Parts: sequence; structure tokens; C-alpha cells
Amino acid sequence: MKRAAFAVPGSLETPTGGYAYDRRMIAELGRLGWHIEVVDVGDGFPWPTETTLATAYTRLLKVPSGWPIVVDGLAFGVLADVASEIESQNPLLALVHHPLALEWGLSADQADILCRSERAALASTMAVVVTSPATARIVASDYGVPLERITVARPGNDAVPRARRSNSGPLHLLAVGAVVPRKGFDVLVAALAKVSGLSWRLTIAGDLTRDSTAAARLQSEIARHELTDRIAVLGAVSSGTLARLYEAADVFVLPSYFEGYGMAYSEALAHGLPVIGTTAGAIAETVPREAGLLVAPGDPLALAEALSRAITDSSLRLRLSQGALSASRQLPTWPQSALIFAGALEALI
Repeated sequence: MKRAAFAVPGSLETPTGGYAYDRRMIAELGRLGWHIEVVDVGDGFPWPTETTLATAYTRLLKVPSGWPIVVDGLAFGVLADVASEIESQNPLLALVHHPLALEWGLSADQADILCRSERAALASTMAVVVTSPATARIVASDYGVPLERITVARPGNDAVPRARRSNSGPLHLLAVGAVVPRKGFDVLVAALAKVSGLSWRLTIAGDLTRDSTAAARLQSEIARHELTDRIAVLGAVSSGTLARLYEAADVFVLPSYFEGYGMAYSEALAHGLPVIGTTAGAIAETVPREAGLLVAPGDPLALAEALSRAITDSSLRLRLSQGALSASRQLPTWPQSALIFAGALEALI
């Protein structure tokens, strides 16, 4: 049996797309004959304390010599010193969901610190796995990683029921994502306020504990625009509840400022939902024009126009729904993605 360690910051059950990718990839690698040992390197990333860094180093040193170690990018990008020490006994594979410096809301100094740290950490790796071609280009051009060391293993898709379109009542919009500045919920609320005369309701499903300031601001903006009775903020939900939300929705909307991939978009496509999003990062690679309406990030006027078109034009929604189903069939399954990931691991042995 082939063996490897998979290092994650904090609980593997954390309700975000990145952790969902990690969980599923670990499970699929197990089906391919890999024994994967999960290593928790501690909480607080990407701004860990010295104690957390020491803990991460100690735990990674306990991985048997020669085992490849996959390190989730949320932690890896600030483990440059640890990586340089570990690489002599264990080949390292960095899993970059999206570069840390591209998280929205950072100061210029914070972004610079994270960029320099992640560039140094990536220099200590034998291989890098990213979740989209767009992220591969960024890692190569901005972080100096040779393209031959980068493997693209997109998130996989599962077969899911098609969403049931509403025939009466307000149009049901669905947004899925942790409530952090990068997801653009501020822009979404502002845009919806501009189309408040139309018939719609919005459900937001996503972790409210990742950024307490962003969560408080979201609730404040909803109240300020007098949309409390039309926008439901559920927080993190179970996988079963999330599946039911997708099935009951008419349109998916998420105006992110940046996405290294954006698993929620591909999940929406799989359910046959028209998608309203932005052109930022890898979104346009996942959501073709036939499946969605994409606008520039941070533009509430353009987003409001796209929302208005989707809400008022049932024939447009039908065309986009058909395009979404067609696009989803072009995306890889999880077993296919796992084979690609496993190939990157095997090259390290």
C-alpha cells in the first residue's frame, strides 16, 4: 500500500469548499489504494502564532521519513521555514486552492507578507497541485513555480438531481459560500436593493464564523436596505440541507472578488442552475457564457442588471439551465480528479 500524509490547518470538517476538496480527495485516494494519514497542523492560519508554528513543525516531523506530505495551501503558504527543514526527509506537495495574497480585504502590507512567504514556501516543494488552470498560471507567473512542477486537479462533480424550477411565487436565488469579504456578499445585497421591486427571495448558506466582522456587516447591510424579510442567512448547513437548497433554487448567484476555482459554481451547474457571478479568477473557466451571466467583480450596477434579466426572463433562465447541464457534463468526476492527484503523488515517491 502506498502511504502519504495530508496536512490541514485545523479541523478537516471545516465547512468551506477548500476543506470539502481535501476531504473528498483523501477519500478518493483511499479508494485508489493509498493510506492517507491526516495531520492537523493547528488553527489560526494564515496568521499563526509562534506556538502554532512550533506545533506544525513537531507534527510534520513525526511523519515517517520518505512519505510524501501534501500540505493544504492555507497553511503551506506561511510555512516556508518549516518546509525547508522538512523537505530533506519528506517530499512535499503543496495544494494551492488560491494564493493567500489574493484573499480580498487584506492591506497592501499583509498581501505583500503573504506573497513573499508563499513564494519562499513553494520554492521548497517538488510538486504543486492547483485546482484550476487559472491558478496554475498565477502560481507560475507570480510565484516562480515552473509549469512542469504544477498539476491541475480540478474538483470533481457528482451526479445530482436537477433543480426544480418554481412555477409560482418569488424567484428563489441561492448563494453558497463562507461569509468572508472575498465572496462579495456586500455587492450582492447592494445589487438586490436596486431590484427590490422585482419578485425574488435569497437564501445564503455559508459559514458565519470565519470572519465575524464580515458576518456582522452582512446583517447590517441587509437591515439597512430593508431586505430582512427577503434574505435568509442560514450559516453553515449540512450536506443534505445544502443539496435540498440547490434542488429548490431557481438561480445561483455569487459575486466573488476572486476564486481559485469555486466549487459552489460547479455544484450549481450540476443541478442545472443558471449562474450569476463575476469574471474574477477561475470562474469564467468553470461557467461558460451558455450557462451564466458574468460581470466584473465589485460592480453592483452590473450585477443588478444581470439579476434583473434572470429574474424577469424565464426563457433566458431555461437557456442558461440547459447550458449549465451541458457544461457540467464537461467537468471531471471525483475519481477522475483523484487519478490526476494520485499521479502527482506517485511522482514524488
